[in-house]
Order: sequence, then C-alpha cells, then structure tokens
Amino acid sequence: MRRINESLGGDFILVGFSDQPQLEKILFVVVLISYLLTLVGNTAIILVSCLDPMLHTPMYYFLSNLSFVDLCFTTSIVPQLLWNLHGPAKTITPLSCAIQLYVSLALGSTDCVLLAIMAFDRYAAVCRPLHYTTVMHPRLCQCLAEAAWLSGVGNTLIQGTITLRLPLCGNRRIHHFCEVPAMFKLACVDIHANEVQLFMASLVLLLLPLALILVSYGYIAQAVMRIRSAQAWHKALGTCGSHLLVVMLFYGTSTAVYIQPNSSYAHSRGKFITLFYTVVTPTLNPLIYAVRNKDVKGSLKRLVRKGQHKAE
Repeated sequence: MRRINESLGGDFILVGFSDQPQLEKILFVVVLISYLLTLVGNTAIILVSCLDPMLHTPMYYFLSNLSFVDLCFTTSIVPQLLWNLHGPAKTITPLSCAIQLYVSLALGSTDCVLLAIMAFDRYAAVCRPLHYTTVMHPRLCQCLAEAAWLSGVGNTLIQGTITLRLPLCGNRRIHHFCEVPAMFKLACVDIHANEVQLFMASLVLLLLPLALILVSYGYIAQAVMRIRSAQAWHKALGTCGSHLLVVMLFYGTSTAVYIQPNSSYAHSRGKFITLFYTVVTPTLNPLIYAVRNKDVKGSLKRLVRKGQHKAE
C-alpha cells in the first residue's frame, strides 16, 4: 500500500456534481434517504433469511449473500459521496481511494457471479423440481457462494493492483468515485493494454454470467411453455420475476460503465449512471424482493408478531 501511496501522490479531487451546487443539495437528501433504505432493507433481508427456519433454502441463502454484498458495496462509496455533497471539501486521500477501488471492484464482481448462481438455482427449482433438494444441496450452495466471493477477490487483486500502479501526471480530477475506468483517465501513459485487460475481465465477470443467466431462463421458458398452463406461467413469474428485475437493473448500468469504450463514456451521462448503480440499485433490490415475494413478507410479519409477543 505504501508503494501505491507514493505513486498516487496528493489527494484526488472528486468533481462529481460540483458544477451544479443547487443539485448537490437535492442529491445529498436523495442519496442519504436511499442509503438509509439500503441499510434497513438489506439488513431486514439478511435477518429474515437467517432467523426464519422456513427461509433456510438455497434461494434465500444466496439472496442474503447478495444483500450483504449490496450493503458493503454501498457503504464503501456512499459515506464519502455524502461528505463531498454536503461540504466544500471535494477530495479523497490516495489510501482511501485505493481501498474504495479494491472493495467496490471486489463486491461488484461478486455481485455478477451471485446473480448467475441465483439464475441456476431458479432453473433447478422450475425445471428440476423433483430433484431440487438433491441438486441444490447445502454443500454445493456453500461452494458456489465461496466461488463467487473468491472470483471477486481475485479480480480486484489483479485489476485493482494493475490500475493503481499506473503512473499519473498531475491530473487528480475524478468525475465519479475511485473505480477502474475513472482511474484510467488519470494515467499519463498508453493505457490500451489496460483497457484490453479490463474488457477481457468484463467479458468473464459480466458477460459470461449474463450468458449463463440467459441460458437458464431460456430453459425455464421452454419448460413453462411445454406445460401450457396459466398457473404455471404465474408460478414461474413469481419464482423468477424478482431476480429478473434485479438482473436488468444491475446489468443495464454496469455494462454501460465497463463494456463500452472509455472515450464514449460522457461525463454528464456517466455521473448519473454511476449514481444509479451505486446508490439506487442496492436500494431497489430488497424492495423488489420484499414487495414481490410472499415468503419474505410473511416472514417479516411473523418476526414482528414474535417480537411483539416477547415485548408483552
């Protein structure tokens, strides 16, 4: 980390929305409310998944992992964002920037793999219902979750370290937060090789999981169409609808940042895309699962009743 500090030099200036001071005040309130909702919503998902025996299933095991990722990912970015939106100081230290980059990249990569694993779980539930408990046995679920976390750690150690070792030439202005595309813009050397590395990593950790998700849902659609029952369609939508919405939210924004060429990533558009996938998406995920999922709503009601009985 000392070598990283030496290479980065002085503090970075987080430009963000500093050119729109009136918008900053509105965004501070919006981001603060979204962050509090993220903390409450994802913590509630984790608690009900752990405390309610009826939710001790593979789906909710992976969902609690996803909620924990969202909690940590948002916390690695939003407090610094709130600090910069609220006051005149718009800087971040090299050490904080390095930590933010490592943590957010690891959690974002883990998120991709977890969504693919959850799609496979939904495939097993819809297409192999009689063998579901055999296919998704606890040991396999644990191994899949560990693989997701290890993929995130491995990606951030490689990509993050390569990025932070790039020499900088005095430019310290970051338009969003400390992420790989933003750091590339500060380098004073040819970054074509780094962009190729980032693109390849994105193919593996973004598009490959997306391909697995699409294949899983292709098989699910085929299975439901063969049944030709409105009830089956309704059940499949209830089983997979929440996950599909979360996938669309996550991939719709993250691919816009990591897949498209760096030169086409407009600053004004990029600021709002970054704000959406770092703040809004983690807020919406627990709401989507809580509103659309009867099991989660039922579990919350049971836990509230149990707490009221103990209080009496």
